[in-house]
Amino acid sequence: MVDEIPGFWAVVPAGGAGTRLWPLSRSGSPKFLHDLTGSGRSLLEQTHDRLAPLVADRVLVVTGAAHRSAVLDQLPTLADEGVVAEPSARDSMAAIGLAAALLESRGAEIMGSFAADHVIPDPDAFAVAVADAVAAARDGWLVTIGIEPTFASAAFGYIRQGDALAGHPSARRVVEFVEKPSVPVAEQYVASGDYRWNAGMFVVRPTVLLDLLGEQDPAFAATLRAIAAEPERLPELWETLPRIAIDHAVAEPAAAAGKVVTIPGAFGWDDIGDFDSLATLLGDSDACSVLGDPGLTRLIDASGIVVPGSGRTIAVIGLDDVVVVDTPDALLVTTRARAQEVKDVVAALKENGRTDLI
Repeated sequence: MVDEIPGFWAVVPAGGAGTRLWPLSRSGSPKFLHDLTGSGRSLLEQTHDRLAPLVADRVLVVTGAAHRSAVLDQLPTLADEGVVAEPSARDSMAAIGLAAALLESRGAEIMGSFAADHVIPDPDAFAVAVADAVAAARDGWLVTIGIEPTFASAAFGYIRQGDALAGHPSARRVVEFVEKPSVPVAEQYVASGDYRWNAGMFVVRPTVLLDLLGEQDPAFAATLRAIAAEPERLPELWETLPRIAIDHAVAEPAAAAGKVVTIPGAFGWDDIGDFDSLATLLGDSDACSVLGDPGLTRLIDASGIVVPGSGRTIAVIGLDDVVVVDTPDALLVTTRARAQEVKDVVAALKENGRTDLI
């Protein structure tokens, strides 16, 4: 067991609409607010449960203004100042950078950013990796936790590992971050043993993160610090910030400059990117998993995933790898193989003005 880590703050970016999980996940009720594992706890609650033993009440959730009340409802132990509401979505650098600026102004020593919608079934192994990452971050490194790949996925970015880091037995220098590769390239990565999945977990001193950002975009870092100094200016200044992911804004250039290390994450991890990955998470490939009340389903010689969310009974007969998601105002029927294309439905609905459905 890892004890509480002194001076360590957890930042939880809780954003995104999870469009590949439509119609279950929507902009008004995104996936992090849902229980997608059948545990009785939402993904956000599970994330908080994992982090609480390490940080106690030192948690800062950054979410959209529309979701602030829902976050506080699910995490009632958080103080009001523990939830920061973004006026609009401006990608991960703005969200995590704002948290860093606020924590810097409060004198926080170390912060770790952990997405609200990931599934990690082994909290003890997670805690060990976080403790190792904090130790390296105290020495001024930008640290990322790299997940050991279990298959050649084209859905994730990769971290190329380099030499071991003196003084930190588990840490390796990061050579580069690699965008989502093709499956054949991913197979080469996995076979080499030099690559890890990029789960977007970063541990760093708040000042180090902002200074690294300042090296690439001085105005961006200065604006974040201005907001932290005068929070009432958030609505005015927020819309001036660039829309860019933290990987592109900081992690990639910092790795090129030799300022990033990675800690191995020896634990299961899933970001539940679509219904195919959700079906894999929930059960047997030869059976049909049900997320919800199994009494509302009649399944005969079927496999895949069924989500009965409207109160109606769903019957599936003789279909393999099917995806059926029933909600009060929308029904999705597809296959696991084409689950990624659900985002195209959401895009079409948006283009047609059906914002009531997304």
